[in-house]
Amino acid sequence: MTGLRYVYAVCRPFGTPLQAQLTGVGGDPPRLVPHHDLVAVVSHVPEADFAEEPLRAHLEDLDWLTSVARAHQGVIDALTTVTTPLPLRLGTVFRDDSGVRSMIEAREENFLRRLDRLEGRVEWGVKVFLESGPEQAPEQPAPQPAAMSGRDYLRRRREQTRSREEQWQRAETFATRLHGTLAGFAEDSRLHAPQNPTLSGHRGRNVLNAAYLVPRGQSEAFVEQVERTKDDSPGLRVELTGPWAAYSFAGEETTGEETAGGRTAGEGTT
Repeated sequence: MTGLRYVYAVCRPFGTPLQAQLTGVGGDPPRLVPHHDLVAVVSHVPEADFAEEPLRAHLEDLDWLTSVARAHQGVIDALTTVTTPLPLRLGTVFRDDSGVRSMIEAREENFLRRLDRLEGRVEWGVKVFLESGPEQAPEQPAPQPAAMSGRDYLRRRREQTRSREEQWQRAETFATRLHGTLAGFAEDSRLHAPQNPTLSGHRGRNVLNAAYLVPRGQSEAFVEQVERTKDDSPGLRVELTGPWAAYSFAGEETTGEETAGGRTAGEGTT
């Protein structure tokens, strides 16, 4: 099959086969491109979608990007069950297998060092949300028997502001304490920027958005540690995701090499 090479991850050679029905971006099954002590996991993708100009146009299409991201993540998830992958950035594309091997050659020492660090480890994500209120429709203000005075109105506004500030302070204290506990349990941790609820679709205000690097064998204990905190503070919601490939700890992703014909969606270079 002809086409460009879409690269999902770099890893060490592994003997366990991937799922027989696994397909990647564009519906093409992933395959391995070996080079020295590493392999790249790739699929063929059409130039009509992934050459520089059409890819730039596709980056404005949220539905298209979502479809690519799901296929990309599906391959990474499958790899995570059989080996320790070093995920590359969404949309990393090379012209041919030779370009993929040239990329590995240029980054081989760096890849091996990062894979050594991540071997046998997975990433868990933990988010804390300050709920806006009970799971019900917003309460409508009760009708006032008489017009509220300006003084009463200002007093009520001050009380509402004070209540919100107290809720936020309690949420921050809880999140700080939880992160300290989990970071002490994990081998490494990363604090990410809070998620925008409009973009993420999550209810409530994101107080903590963190990732934790945990040895695979200690994952059950880590999950139990998180579960024990979920009822500690009413009005706060703790969400746990994973285990994932260690995206947050993989270090700088490859951006491709011009001489190898490499390009990523993030860079838009050729």
